[in-house]
Amino acid sequence: MACKPELLRNVPLFALLDDDETAVLASQVDIKTFAARERIYKIGEPSPQAYILISGRVRVSTVDEDHQEVVIDEPGRGEFFGFASMLEQTPHQTNALTLEETVCLEVSRDDIAILLERKPHAGMDLLTTLGRQFHAAHTLVRSRANRNPNELIEKETTMGERIADSVAKFGGSWTFIILFGMSLIVYAAINVALRKSAWDPYPFILLNLFLSMLASVQAPVIMMSQNRQDTKDRVRGELDFEVNRRAESEIQGLARKLSMMDEKIDDLGNLLRMTTAR
Repeated sequence: MACKPELLRNVPLFALLDDDETAVLASQVDIKTFAARERIYKIGEPSPQAYILISGRVRVSTVDEDHQEVVIDEPGRGEFFGFASMLEQTPHQTNALTLEETVCLEVSRDDIAILLERKPHAGMDLLTTLGRQFHAAHTLVRSRANRNPNELIEKETTMGERIADSVAKFGGSWTFIILFGMSLIVYAAINVALRKSAWDPYPFILLNLFLSMLASVQAPVIMMSQNRQDTKDRVRGELDFEVNRRAESEIQGLARKLSMMDEKIDDLGNLLRMTTAR
């Protein structure tokens, strides 16, 4: 469907165009209408066109190494998506899916070239769009790296493990030592004071039995807690390794994208200088 010039005036990138330039661009771009839950493009597909959101909602996402969908952006009205792949002429690196009935402008690389020839200053808006996508990638890396391993560990904790941790925590505290020591002193003092009427006279055989029973129960519980601590350390180590591996992959990917973006920015700069020289 042909585009009306009035639609282009609502797009910030094209707001500086005069009537003649807007009419020329409107004759080149097309209007595409997508139904709800319709895929506009997917990862790996050719990218001859980029899109500008006119109405509706679009979710731009990718898939991480765990095969989980990660939302990168939900462009607003008048914003580009699929722009970097279109400029680079490389397959799409993301998926674009409509969340409701959506209307978009379909723009090609040739349309952008004609725009820059007629309005060189529009190149700054293009660079702003690239910068926004770059910051979105940074935000994605930070959010993926900030997962708390303690929350993941506590989520899988059983009731028995929680009890073992509580017993080990209390049994290894000064509170337990002081209370236990005072109890022994009071127990021994009462039995000594009662003399022949004492239920556990010296050498306190019943007390020794209780202490042996306490030690036989407390030691395995503390060992359970120590084993759980070892499991925590192992899980933290695995999560740290996973985060480091993903961060390395993301950094390498960002480095490649930055290199390509730098080349495209140089191309835009050269085109702007050539246009200005004319």
